[in-house]
Amino acid sequence: MKKILLIIIGICVLVSCNNKSSNNKTTKQPLNQKLLNFATGFAINNFENYKEIVVYSPWKKGETYARYYLVKDEKITTPNDGFKIKIPLKTLATTSVTHLEFLKLIGELQTISGVCSPDLIYNPEIRKNVQHAKISDLGDAFSLNVEKVMLLKPGALMTSGFNQTDANAQRIQQAGIPVIFNNEWMETSLLGRAEWIKFVAAFFDRETVADTIFAGIEKRYNKLKSRIADVPDKPKIVSGNNFRGTWYMPAGSSFMGNLFKDAGASYYYANDSTTGSLPLNMETVLQHFADTDIWLNANFSTISELIKSDSKHALFRPVTNGQVYNFNKRLLPGSANDFWESAVARPDLLLADVIAILHPDLMPGYQLVYAEKLK
Repeated sequence: MKKILLIIIGICVLVSCNNKSSNNKTTKQPLNQKLLNFATGFAINNFENYKEIVVYSPWKKGETYARYYLVKDEKITTPNDGFKIKIPLKTLATTSVTHLEFLKLIGELQTISGVCSPDLIYNPEIRKNVQHAKISDLGDAFSLNVEKVMLLKPGALMTSGFNQTDANAQRIQQAGIPVIFNNEWMETSLLGRAEWIKFVAAFFDRETVADTIFAGIEKRYNKLKSRIADVPDKPKIVSGNNFRGTWYMPAGSSFMGNLFKDAGASYYYANDSTTGSLPLNMETVLQHFADTDIWLNANFSTISELIKSDSKHALFRPVTNGQVYNFNKRLLPGSANDFWESAVARPDLLLADVIAILHPDLMPGYQLVYAEKLK
């Protein structure tokens, strides 16, 4: 009898343990996950009392780079494997100009309390507020003035995730200031980068606004893309320029490579599966691109400057035909260029520019936003 009783107790304990395990597992499951159609670098999971944002490692597939738990009440208990942040953020310091257009689109520019390298910022409102000391200059992004950040005490610091073991980021976090790693720059698709507006918006409880804005951008982008679907002739394109003996050509699956593809260009490295840049010598570039139709993203203001930097630049057909373009139309003294600032969030405008250059007959009367022809 005693043996039977022990067996029954044992079974009850096992059942109880299994039920507890099951319940714990259930409570850890999100109610739903936010649908992302293009971005691959982050995820947003909605739980009953908080949101979990996971930023994935750009270099180690499948690994988590950072994790955040967003709450509206600091008393809410969250897992201890990430940073708990109360939303909506009231103030934000940022180290990259690429964050600014996202904040502008969701109506949160006024929350910016600190920026890096203000001379590189194009947005007139931010520049004005820096000049009037309403926004702090935190130095260079790669040599951040940590003491200034600590004195400023922003609700969070948003930075690009170049190094997870960044000593400055660790010091700032130890001071109780959350560091938000925004890795939009690692996305290779144009809409993938733009979809990070949903990431930024989550910290301000503005996801619905971001969803609406992104849906409009996506719709316009795809409508533009459909225009070149049946174009029989695709102009050949080259990008960049020779710099100290090396020409960094966009890889086929890079951000620029995908832009060329979506805009209806014929690009020699279109079938290349790598991302980033392809370091080439001038002889290789001349072999494959001397007879190209369009030269895009030449980092010069005039044709004479282009040729002066390297006389072999004159051997490319676009130089002779006057078909060389840069992305410097919205450039301010001091190197502030809106192409680097807002184009990441507005791929619809960027795509429209490149289609208008490659296929002007499809875009009659269109005025270029970021690009301009070298004189």
